[in-house]
Amino acid sequence: PPSRLPCPQSPPQPPIPTRPPGAAMAPKAEKKPAAKKPAEEEPATEKAEKAPAGKKPKAEKRLPAGKKTASKEGGGEKRGRKKGKKSVETYKIYIFKVLKQVHPDIGISSKAMSIMNSFINDIFEKLAGEAAKLARYNKKPTITSREIQTSVRLVLPGELAKHAVSEGTKAVTKFTSS
Repeated sequence: PPSRLPCPQSPPQPPIPTRPPGAAMAPKAEKKPAAKKPAEEEPATEKAEKAPAGKKPKAEKRLPAGKKTASKEGGGEKRGRKKGKKSVETYKIYIFKVLKQVHPDIGISSKAMSIMNSFINDIFEKLAGEAAKLARYNKKPTITSREIQTSVRLVLPGELAKHAVSEGTKAVTKFTSS
């Protein structure tokens, strides 16, 4: 059996006993102790022997995020086939398109792209929060372009707000005309 690295918070674990051939084996998670099943299903470990009778150990085995056992999957997938990565929505492609419009010969590092993505998410949250407050103050259930425009004027400073309002107006006009 593969040797496990000891977890820095717990005493070293003994190697896992081998199972008879043909016995199903659950996927292993790194650096976390095994979940306790009824005594007849799983052999006792050294840690279980140290624990007082009637008390269960504090830590339990968990699968890494995104991993599922064969029993939890939909059944339509074949064994051994891995699930694709969960998509995360970002503004990276749009940032890159705008960069190429402004400076066609300049690139951007992944760290800088991540910072720009965080910046856009932050501005979006500020504008959406301000627009939500404005809608609530006016007892309206909907955030319209009017609330967004007012929130842009409130959140962004001076000349930047003026340019943002004109670009937003232009975008809304283009959208409604098509």
